[in-house]
Amino acid sequence: MNGSRVYLLLLFCLVLLSCSKSNNSAPTPVSVTSTLTVVDVIQARESKIVSSFRFFINVSPVNPQDIKVNYTTKDGTAVGGKDYVPTSGTLTIAANKSFAYVDINVLADSLRQAVQTFTLELTAPVNATLVGTGKATATIQNDGTYLPTDNTGYSTPSSYPGYTLAWSDEFSARSLDLTAWNQEIGNGANGWGNHELEYYTNSTKNSFLSNGNLIIEARKEAISGFNYSSARLTTQGKKSFKYGRIDIRAKLPVAKGMWPALWMLGSNITSVPWPGCGEIDIMELVGSAPSNIKATLHWKDGAGNHASKGADYTLSGGNFSQQFHVFSLIWVKDMVKCYVDDHLTATVTSTDLGAVTNPFNADQFFIFNVATGGDWPGPPDLSTSFPQQMFVDYVRVFQ
Repeated sequence: MNGSRVYLLLLFCLVLLSCSKSNNSAPTPVSVTSTLTVVDVIQARESKIVSSFRFFINVSPVNPQDIKVNYTTKDGTAVGGKDYVPTSGTLTIAANKSFAYVDINVLADSLRQAVQTFTLELTAPVNATLVGTGKATATIQNDGTYLPTDNTGYSTPSSYPGYTLAWSDEFSARSLDLTAWNQEIGNGANGWGNHELEYYTNSTKNSFLSNGNLIIEARKEAISGFNYSSARLTTQGKKSFKYGRIDIRAKLPVAKGMWPALWMLGSNITSVPWPGCGEIDIMELVGSAPSNIKATLHWKDGAGNHASKGADYTLSGGNFSQQFHVFSLIWVKDMVKCYVDDHLTATVTSTDLGAVTNPFNADQFFIFNVATGGDWPGPPDLSTSFPQQMFVDYVRVFQ
Protein backbone atom coordinates (compact mmCIF):
# COMPACT_ATOMS: atom_id res chain seq x y z
CA MET A 1 0.00 0.00 0.00
CA ASN A 2 2.69 2.43 1.03
CA GLY A 3 4.75 1.38 -2.00
CA SER A 4 1.79 2.12 -4.29
CA ARG A 5 1.41 5.61 -2.83
CA VAL A 6 5.05 6.35 -3.32
CA TYR A 7 4.82 5.15 -6.93
CA LEU A 8 1.77 7.34 -7.63
CA LEU A 9 3.48 10.34 -6.04
CA LEU A 10 6.55 9.89 -8.21
CA LEU A 11 4.41 9.54 -11.32
CA PHE A 12 2.54 12.77 -10.45
CA CYS A 13 5.84 14.66 -10.05
CA LEU A 14 7.09 13.44 -13.44
CA VAL A 15 3.91 14.65 -15.12
CA LEU A 16 4.27 18.10 -13.51
CA LEU A 17 7.91 18.32 -14.60
CA SER A 18 7.02 17.40 -18.15
CA CYS A 19 4.36 20.10 -18.30
CA SER A 20 6.77 22.65 -16.91
CA LYS A 21 9.32 21.87 -19.65
CA SER A 22 6.67 22.11 -22.32
CA ASN A 23 5.61 25.54 -21.11
CA ASN A 24 9.25 26.79 -21.18
CA SER A 25 9.96 25.80 -24.81
CA ALA A 26 11.65 28.40 -27.14
CA PRO A 27 9.38 31.28 -28.19
CA THR A 28 8.37 31.71 -31.80
CA PRO A 29 10.90 34.07 -33.53
CA VAL A 30 9.77 37.69 -33.84
CA SER A 31 9.06 38.67 -37.44
CA VAL A 32 11.21 41.64 -38.61
CA THR A 33 11.03 43.25 -42.05
CA SER A 34 14.56 44.30 -42.98
CA THR A 35 15.60 46.30 -46.06
CA LEU A 36 18.84 45.89 -48.02
CA THR A 37 20.68 48.83 -49.59
CA VAL A 38 23.72 48.24 -51.81
CA VAL A 39 26.22 51.12 -51.99
CA ASP A 40 28.04 52.48 -55.06
CA VAL A 41 31.84 52.18 -55.28
CA ILE A 42 34.27 54.72 -56.78
CA GLN A 43 37.91 53.65 -56.79
CA ALA A 44 41.15 54.07 -58.74
CA ARG A 45 42.35 51.13 -60.76
CA GLU A 46 45.79 49.71 -60.02
CA SER A 47 48.35 49.70 -62.83
CA LYS A 48 50.17 46.48 -61.95
CA ILE A 49 48.06 44.43 -59.52
CA VAL A 50 44.46 43.27 -59.24
CA SER A 51 42.40 45.55 -57.00
CA SER A 52 39.31 44.69 -54.97
CA PHE A 53 36.18 46.82 -55.30
CA ARG A 54 33.97 46.31 -52.23
CA PHE A 55 30.21 46.72 -52.42
CA PHE A 56 28.66 47.20 -48.97
CA ILE A 57 25.12 45.93 -48.37
CA ASN A 58 23.48 47.68 -45.41
CA VAL A 59 20.68 46.04 -43.37
CA SER A 60 17.99 48.12 -41.65
CA PRO A 61 16.80 47.16 -39.15
CA VAL A 62 18.91 44.18 -38.16
CA ASN A 63 17.13 40.86 -38.39
CA PRO A 64 17.16 38.08 -35.75
CA GLN A 65 17.23 35.60 -38.63
CA ASP A 66 19.81 35.04 -41.33
CA ILE A 67 19.20 36.96 -44.56
CA LYS A 68 20.07 35.54 -47.96
CA VAL A 69 20.28 37.40 -51.24
CA ASN A 70 21.57 36.53 -54.72
CA TYR A 71 24.03 38.81 -56.51
CA THR A 72 25.54 39.09 -59.97
CA THR A 73 27.71 41.59 -61.89
CA LYS A 74 26.60 43.22 -65.14
CA ASP A 75 28.74 45.02 -67.72
CA GLY A 76 28.55 48.74 -68.28
CA THR A 77 31.40 50.45 -70.11
CA ALA A 78 33.65 48.05 -68.18
CA VAL A 79 33.64 44.55 -69.68
CA GLY A 80 33.73 41.38 -67.61
CA GLY A 81 36.85 39.31 -68.24
CA LYS A 82 38.68 42.31 -69.67
CA ASP A 83 38.28 44.96 -66.99
CA TYR A 84 36.93 42.99 -64.01
CA VAL A 85 36.17 39.40 -62.96
CA PRO A 86 32.45 38.69 -63.49
CA THR A 87 30.99 37.18 -60.33
CA SER A 88 27.67 35.79 -59.07
CA GLY A 89 26.50 33.88 -56.01
CA THR A 90 24.41 33.95 -52.84
CA LEU A 91 25.35 36.14 -49.90
CA THR A 92 24.33 35.15 -46.37
CA ILE A 93 24.06 37.96 -43.86
CA ALA A 94 24.21 36.51 -40.37
CA ALA A 95 21.43 37.22 -37.89
CA ASN A 96 21.68 40.58 -36.11
CA LYS A 97 24.34 41.91 -38.50
CA SER A 98 23.90 45.43 -39.86
CA PHE A 99 25.95 44.98 -43.04
CA ALA A 100 27.83 42.61 -45.30
CA TYR A 101 29.83 43.05 -48.49
CA VAL A 102 30.72 41.55 -51.85
CA ASP A 103 34.25 41.99 -53.27
CA ILE A 104 34.75 42.14 -57.04
CA ASN A 105 38.24 41.95 -58.52
CA VAL A 106 39.20 44.64 -61.05
CA LEU A 107 42.05 43.74 -63.38
CA ALA A 108 45.24 45.82 -63.59
CA ASP A 109 45.68 48.28 -66.45
CA SER A 110 48.03 51.27 -66.78
CA LEU A 111 46.13 52.90 -69.66
CA ARG A 112 44.97 56.46 -68.93
CA GLN A 113 41.38 56.53 -70.18
CA ALA A 114 37.88 57.68 -69.30
CA VAL A 115 36.17 56.19 -66.23
CA GLN A 116 34.42 52.85 -66.73
CA THR A 117 31.47 51.35 -64.89
CA PHE A 118 29.82 48.02 -64.09
CA THR A 119 26.98 47.14 -61.71
CA LEU A 120 26.26 44.67 -58.92
CA GLU A 121 22.62 43.54 -58.90
CA LEU A 122 20.82 41.92 -55.94
CA THR A 123 17.82 39.63 -56.41
CA ALA A 124 15.58 37.17 -54.53
CA PRO A 125 16.16 38.29 -50.93
CA VAL A 126 15.03 36.00 -48.10
CA ASN A 127 13.90 37.65 -44.82
CA ALA A 128 14.41 41.09 -46.35
CA THR A 129 13.32 43.38 -49.17
CA LEU A 130 15.40 45.47 -51.56
CA VAL A 131 15.57 49.26 -51.54
CA GLY A 132 15.00 50.66 -55.02
CA THR A 133 16.36 48.56 -57.86
CA GLY A 134 18.81 46.66 -55.72
CA LYS A 135 21.62 47.78 -58.00
CA ALA A 136 24.86 49.66 -57.32
CA THR A 137 27.46 51.04 -59.72
CA ALA A 138 31.22 50.57 -59.55
CA THR A 139 33.14 53.45 -61.14
CA ILE A 140 36.68 52.55 -62.21
CA GLN A 141 39.01 55.57 -62.28
CA ASN A 142 41.67 54.83 -64.89
CA ASP A 143 44.51 57.04 -63.70
CA GLY A 144 47.39 55.02 -65.12
CA THR A 145 50.29 56.83 -66.73
CA TYR A 146 50.25 55.07 -70.09
CA LEU A 147 48.65 57.31 -72.72
CA PRO A 148 49.73 56.76 -76.32
CA THR A 149 48.93 59.36 -78.95
CA ASP A 150 49.36 59.70 -82.68
CA ASN A 151 52.81 61.20 -83.29
CA THR A 152 52.11 62.63 -86.74
CA GLY A 153 52.70 66.28 -87.41
CA TYR A 154 55.48 68.79 -87.94
CA SER A 155 58.93 68.22 -86.47
CA THR A 156 62.23 70.03 -86.43
CA PRO A 157 65.83 68.79 -86.59
CA SER A 158 67.89 67.91 -83.54
CA SER A 159 70.70 70.24 -84.68
CA TYR A 160 71.21 73.44 -86.68
CA PRO A 161 74.32 74.82 -88.39
CA GLY A 162 76.00 77.38 -86.16
CA TYR A 163 74.10 76.32 -83.03
CA THR A 164 74.92 73.99 -80.13
CA LEU A 165 72.23 72.21 -78.15
CA ALA A 166 72.39 73.95 -74.75
CA TRP A 167 69.58 72.00 -73.08
CA SER A 168 66.65 69.82 -73.99
CA ASP A 169 64.03 67.63 -72.41
CA GLU A 170 62.78 64.84 -74.67
CA PHE A 171 60.46 63.54 -71.90
CA SER A 172 61.65 59.99 -72.50
CA ALA A 173 62.31 59.14 -68.83
CA ARG A 174 59.86 57.33 -66.56
CA SER A 175 59.02 60.47 -64.59
CA LEU A 176 59.39 64.22 -64.74
CA ASP A 177 62.93 65.54 -64.23
CA LEU A 178 62.56 67.52 -61.01
CA THR A 179 66.11 68.85 -61.31
CA ALA A 180 64.79 70.93 -64.21
CA TRP A 181 61.08 71.36 -63.47
CA ASN A 182 58.97 72.73 -60.63
CA GLN A 183 55.33 71.71 -60.14
CA GLU A 184 53.39 74.71 -58.89
CA ILE A 185 50.45 74.11 -56.56
CA GLY A 186 47.27 76.10 -56.02
CA ASN A 187 45.30 78.83 -57.76
CA GLY A 188 47.79 81.66 -57.31
CA ALA A 189 46.69 85.17 -56.46
CA ASN A 190 43.22 85.86 -57.84
CA GLY A 191 43.36 82.90 -60.20
CA TRP A 192 46.94 83.68 -61.29
CA GLY A 193 45.79 87.23 -61.95
CA ASN A 194 43.36 86.03 -64.61
CA HIS A 195 40.45 84.61 -62.54
CA GLU A 196 41.37 81.10 -63.69
CA LEU A 197 39.20 78.28 -62.33
CA GLU A 198 41.69 75.44 -61.91
CA TYR A 199 43.75 74.23 -58.96
CA TYR A 200 47.25 73.17 -59.98
CA THR A 201 48.71 70.00 -58.43
CA ASN A 202 51.88 67.91 -58.43
CA SER A 203 49.83 64.73 -58.88
CA THR A 204 50.38 62.28 -61.74
CA LYS A 205 46.67 62.75 -62.38
CA ASN A 206 47.62 66.12 -63.86
CA SER A 207 51.18 65.76 -65.19
CA PHE A 208 53.07 62.65 -66.19
CA LEU A 209 55.33 61.18 -68.87
CA SER A 210 54.20 58.53 -71.35
CA ASN A 211 55.64 57.25 -74.64
CA GLY A 212 58.18 60.07 -74.84
CA ASN A 213 55.68 62.86 -74.15
CA LEU A 214 54.99 65.17 -71.26
CA ILE A 215 51.24 65.19 -70.69
CA ILE A 216 49.46 67.95 -68.78
CA GLU A 217 45.88 66.95 -68.07
CA ALA A 218 43.04 69.24 -66.99
CA ARG A 219 40.31 67.38 -65.11
CA LYS A 220 36.87 68.23 -63.84
CA GLU A 221 36.93 67.29 -60.15
CA ALA A 222 36.34 68.87 -56.76
CA ILE A 223 39.68 69.81 -55.20
CA SER A 224 40.56 72.33 -52.47
CA GLY A 225 37.44 74.39 -53.12
CA PHE A 226 37.80 74.39 -56.92
CA ASN A 227 36.03 72.39 -59.61
CA TYR A 228 38.96 71.74 -61.93
CA SER A 229 42.54 70.51 -61.56
CA SER A 230 45.52 70.81 -63.88
CA ALA A 231 49.29 71.32 -63.86
CA ARG A 232 51.66 74.27 -64.23
CA LEU A 233 55.33 73.41 -64.67
CA THR A 234 58.18 75.91 -64.53
CA THR A 235 61.98 75.86 -64.74
CA GLN A 236 62.28 78.88 -62.43
CA GLY A 237 65.48 78.75 -60.39
CA LYS A 238 66.64 75.63 -62.26
CA LYS A 239 66.91 76.39 -65.98
CA SER A 240 66.93 79.86 -67.54
CA PHE A 241 68.13 81.07 -70.90
CA LYS A 242 69.02 84.16 -72.92
CA TYR A 243 69.11 84.12 -76.71
CA GLY A 244 69.23 81.22 -79.14
CA ARG A 245 66.68 79.10 -80.94
CA ILE A 246 63.92 77.39 -78.94
CA ASP A 247 61.73 74.61 -80.38
CA ILE A 248 58.74 73.13 -78.53
CA ARG A 249 56.78 70.36 -80.25
CA ALA A 250 53.27 70.01 -78.85
CA LYS A 251 49.68 68.92 -79.47
CA LEU A 252 47.07 71.10 -77.77
CA PRO A 253 43.68 70.75 -76.09
CA VAL A 254 40.92 72.59 -77.94
CA ALA A 255 37.60 73.03 -76.13
CA LYS A 256 35.61 75.89 -74.68
CA GLY A 257 37.31 77.22 -71.55
CA MET A 258 40.71 75.62 -72.25
CA TRP A 259 43.81 77.83 -72.25
CA PRO A 260 47.06 75.94 -72.94
CA ALA A 261 50.25 77.98 -72.95
CA LEU A 262 53.98 77.54 -73.60
CA TRP A 263 55.71 80.68 -72.39
CA MET A 264 58.58 82.37 -70.55
CA LEU A 265 59.00 84.93 -67.77
CA GLY A 266 61.98 87.04 -66.77
CA SER A 267 64.12 85.30 -64.17
CA ASN A 268 64.20 88.55 -62.16
CA ILE A 269 60.42 88.51 -61.56
CA THR A 270 60.92 88.27 -57.81
CA SER A 271 62.66 91.67 -57.83
CA VAL A 272 61.15 93.23 -60.98
CA PRO A 273 57.39 92.58 -60.96
CA TRP A 274 55.42 91.80 -64.11
CA PRO A 275 55.33 93.23 -66.73
CA GLY A 276 58.71 94.85 -66.10
CA CYS A 277 60.41 91.44 -66.02
CA GLY A 278 59.14 90.68 -69.52
CA GLU A 279 56.96 87.81 -70.75
CA ILE A 280 57.34 85.82 -73.97
CA ASP A 281 54.22 83.88 -74.92
CA ILE A 282 55.62 81.42 -77.43
CA MET A 283 52.17 79.89 -77.83
CA GLU A 284 48.74 80.51 -76.32
CA LEU A 285 45.49 78.99 -77.53
CA VAL A 286 41.94 79.86 -76.51
CA GLY A 287 39.91 76.68 -76.81
CA SER A 288 36.96 78.26 -78.56
CA ALA A 289 39.30 79.12 -81.49
CA PRO A 290 40.88 75.67 -82.02
CA SER A 291 42.79 76.46 -85.21
CA ASN A 292 44.32 79.73 -83.99
CA ILE A 293 47.29 80.43 -81.70
CA LYS A 294 48.80 83.68 -80.52
CA ALA A 295 52.44 84.62 -79.93
CA THR A 296 52.89 87.76 -77.82
CA LEU A 297 55.58 89.66 -75.91
CA HIS A 298 54.68 91.76 -72.85
CA TRP A 299 56.72 94.49 -71.14
CA LYS A 300 56.41 97.77 -69.22
CA ASP A 301 56.56 100.91 -71.36
CA GLY A 302 58.25 104.22 -70.56
CA ALA A 303 55.14 105.47 -68.73
CA GLY A 304 55.12 102.42 -66.49
CA ASN A 305 52.16 100.81 -68.22
CA HIS A 306 51.69 97.33 -69.64
CA ALA A 307 52.57 97.10 -73.33
CA SER A 308 52.53 94.18 -75.73
CA LYS A 309 53.00 93.14 -79.33
CA GLY A 310 52.31 89.87 -81.08
CA ALA A 311 50.45 88.12 -83.86
CA ASP A 312 48.03 85.29 -84.58
CA TYR A 313 48.63 82.21 -86.67
CA THR A 314 45.70 80.22 -88.09
CA LEU A 315 45.96 76.76 -89.61
CA SER A 316 44.73 76.41 -93.16
CA GLY A 317 42.84 73.27 -92.16
CA GLY A 318 42.10 71.25 -89.05
CA ASN A 319 42.95 72.31 -85.51
CA PHE A 320 45.86 72.17 -83.09
CA SER A 321 44.62 69.03 -81.31
CA GLN A 322 44.89 66.79 -84.36
CA GLN A 323 48.64 66.79 -84.98
CA PHE A 324 51.85 67.95 -83.36
CA HIS A 325 53.13 71.41 -84.28
CA VAL A 326 56.43 73.12 -83.43
CA PHE A 327 56.38 76.52 -81.72
CA SER A 328 59.72 78.29 -81.97
CA LEU A 329 61.67 81.40 -81.06
CA ILE A 330 64.73 82.82 -82.74
CA TRP A 331 66.01 85.19 -80.08
CA VAL A 332 68.96 87.56 -80.41
CA LYS A 333 69.94 90.78 -78.73
CA ASP A 334 67.22 93.41 -79.25
CA MET A 335 64.97 91.09 -81.31
CA VAL A 336 62.65 88.13 -80.82
CA LYS A 337 60.99 86.26 -83.71
CA CYS A 338 58.15 83.75 -83.19
CA TYR A 339 57.39 80.83 -85.51
CA VAL A 340 54.82 78.06 -85.98
CA ASP A 341 56.13 75.13 -88.03
CA ASP A 342 58.91 77.44 -89.24
CA HIS A 343 56.41 80.05 -90.47
CA LEU A 344 57.30 83.48 -89.08
CA THR A 345 54.35 84.87 -87.11
CA ALA A 346 55.65 87.81 -85.05
CA THR A 347 58.75 89.98 -84.70
CA VAL A 348 59.43 92.30 -81.74
CA THR A 349 62.47 94.58 -81.62
CA SER A 350 63.88 97.15 -79.21
CA THR A 351 62.34 99.83 -81.45
CA ASP A 352 58.89 98.41 -80.56
CA LEU A 353 59.72 98.70 -76.86
CA GLY A 354 60.84 102.30 -77.01
CA ALA A 355 63.10 104.03 -74.48
CA VAL A 356 63.00 101.33 -71.79
CA THR A 357 65.41 98.72 -70.56
CA ASN A 358 64.74 95.72 -72.79
CA PRO A 359 63.71 92.81 -70.51
CA PHE A 360 64.25 90.40 -73.40
CA ASN A 361 67.99 90.99 -73.23
CA ALA A 362 68.00 89.08 -69.95
CA ASP A 363 67.40 85.51 -68.75
CA GLN A 364 63.94 83.95 -68.96
CA PHE A 365 62.57 80.65 -67.62
CA PHE A 366 59.91 78.32 -69.07
CA ILE A 367 56.31 77.81 -67.99
CA PHE A 368 54.10 75.08 -69.47
CA ASN A 369 50.50 74.95 -68.26
CA VAL A 370 46.89 74.23 -69.17
CA ALA A 371 44.54 76.71 -67.53
CA THR A 372 40.80 76.21 -67.23
CA GLY A 373 38.62 79.28 -67.53
CA GLY A 374 39.81 82.79 -66.86
CA ASP A 375 39.11 86.27 -68.20
CA TRP A 376 40.25 85.47 -71.72
CA PRO A 377 38.79 82.02 -72.58
CA GLY A 378 35.79 82.20 -70.24
CA PRO A 379 34.54 79.11 -68.38
CA PRO A 380 33.98 75.66 -69.86
CA ASP A 381 30.44 74.91 -70.98
CA LEU A 382 28.37 71.80 -71.68
CA SER A 383 30.30 71.22 -74.90
CA THR A 384 33.59 70.83 -72.97
CA SER A 385 34.48 67.22 -72.26
CA PHE A 386 37.04 66.25 -69.64
CA PRO A 387 39.80 65.32 -69.27
CA GLN A 388 41.67 67.62 -71.68
CA GLN A 389 45.34 67.00 -72.44
CA MET A 390 48.35 68.87 -73.82
CA PHE A 391 51.12 66.63 -75.17
CA VAL A 392 54.68 68.00 -75.35
CA ASP A 393 57.14 65.87 -77.33
CA TYR A 394 60.25 67.97 -76.66
CA VAL A 395 61.66 71.33 -75.70
CA ARG A 396 65.09 72.19 -77.14
CA VAL A 397 67.29 75.22 -76.60
CA PHE A 398 70.08 75.89 -79.11
CA GLN A 399 72.64 78.65 -78.63
